[in-house]
Amino acid sequence: MRRLVERWADGYDWRAREREINELPHFTVDIDGVAVHYLHYRGIGAPLVLTHGWPGSFLEMRLLAAKLADRGFEVVVPSLPGFGFSAQRPGQTDPWSTPQLWHTLMSDVLGHRRYGAHGGDLGAGITTRLAARHPEALIGIHLLAAGAPVLQDDAQLTAGEQAFLEDAARWEADRGAYEHQQRTRPVTLSYGLSDSPVGLLAWLVEKLREWSDSGGDLARRFEDDEILTWVSLYWLTNTIGPSFRPYSDDYARPSKPEPVIVPTALAVFPADLVQEPREWVARRYALQRYTSMPRGGHFAAFEEPEVLADDIMAFFATIE
Repeated sequence: MRRLVERWADGYDWRAREREINELPHFTVDIDGVAVHYLHYRGIGAPLVLTHGWPGSFLEMRLLAAKLADRGFEVVVPSLPGFGFSAQRPGQTDPWSTPQLWHTLMSDVLGHRRYGAHGGDLGAGITTRLAARHPEALIGIHLLAAGAPVLQDDAQLTAGEQAFLEDAARWEADRGAYEHQQRTRPVTLSYGLSDSPVGLLAWLVEKLREWSDSGGDLARRFEDDEILTWVSLYWLTNTIGPSFRPYSDDYARPSKPEPVIVPTALAVFPADLVQEPREWVARRYALQRYTSMPRGGHFAAFEEPEVLADDIMAFFATIE
């Protein structure tokens, strides 16, 4: 933290990073009164919408998006409402509202009758709901995390599923305090993080360090200036508070899981928060591909864009 704070205060060149960001293919469109920002990499292949998670942004997806575009895909990277350059919605929403925005963007705005989707973290939930509600439009979905199924009272769990649920409960108890705070008291938290750049940096760097495949040494995965650009986007747009809204909205208006009949792939990275077993995922999804990745963590699109792009390509090659 001391090293990063000193660099941010003296030596970090935001204007140089700003110029790099401005070179990306940015667009903004109004959808039902919401200003939605997105990157659009045009291509001649299948259209894909990539959805970032928390504490990410479109910056998290840009390396993956560029690699997929180089391989022929048409790639769209929207910013979640309230993140980066997308406007926050004025009132509380339910978990199905953002998937509907994405479907309108891909079908009505960009004119795609069918398209694919990828997401991790919050983006995995959005991608799952998108496929559940619009199966006719989705070629397939590629996920880094899977939503829990609805279990019947007489469901028999495998040993792998039982171990997974125990690991998930242990993770929630030991490291899930941030999530509970963002769900239940988001506004109180946002005052401090919107007032103190050091506080914001600490809140985000903790997650980057613990959730990545860094082994506790953040520099193994992120350059200091990359971290500071990631955090600066939150700071300069004052969007850390709005970024908690998906947590608090889902907590206030939870939804029942719906089955997904769209062809589904899951890529499991060894340093991610949890690793769902194949049989757990297959209870809810039409699972066609399950890949245990050799390295990488929660921010796989940034940590391992080449490996992830290969898996996405291999999956969509089998279902197009």
